Amino acid sequence: MIQFHNVSKEYPRLGRALSDVTFRLHKGEFAFLTGPSGAGKSTILRLAYFEDLPTAGEVRVSDVSSKEMRTRSEIARLRRRLGIVFQDFRLLDDRSAAANVAFALEVIGTRRDQIAPRVNRALAQVGLSSKLTALPRELSGGEQQRVAIARALVNDPVVLIADEPTGNLDERATRGVFQLLRDINTAGTAVLMATHDLDLVRSTDYRTIELDHGKIVFDSTESRPALGELT
Repeated sequence: MIQFHNVSKEYPRLGRALSDVTFRLHKGEFAFLTGPSGAGKSTILRLAYFEDLPTAGEVRVSDVSSKEMRTRSEIARLRRRLGIVFQDFRLLDDRSAAANVAFALEVIGTRRDQIAPRVNRALAQVGLSSKLTALPRELSGGEQQRVAIARALVNDPVVLIADEPTGNLDERATRGVFQLLRDINTAGTAVLMATHDLDLVRSTDYRTIELDHGKIVFDSTESRPALGELT
């Protein structure tokens, strides 16, 4: 699904963000990316949805290679096969929950008669069938993130990429959103989730990839120390 092979990334002003990173996320797998701020988690995710391209090495996502990607239209086609969720929701303030989810279909030219059924299904999947007409300001933080997840799911992605999706939520909303992500994974969608929340990491036996200074320093598929040793 997602493969990084000897990937490094440097930014002109910030310097090296990743150094020789290699890992593979398999079909249907759930994996956490952990590590301190600045460790490289968000950089990996940006490379995974081709917001950035590697300075060296290769990223492959669903058989699409960073070495072969040439145009913005090619990147747009790839992203239709991915779901992307951010910490800050990124909802359109002047559009209802349903309209926010529909927007993801409108921009790729989905037939109008297909949009409403798919939007209703996605919002039902995240438990928000009763909030179709609500504006973002009328929703709680947890509900806003559920709308964002519904927007990510509406194209039936093969991989869901989540960048600190519970970072702005209280404990109760965090539990709800994380359970939703687990349910999505159980249904067959691979999930790659960056998080600072080690309580979430410790609460499951999902794969954990830990980063520090742009390098993978721990991968639970290769070794399994006690979770208390994770930092």
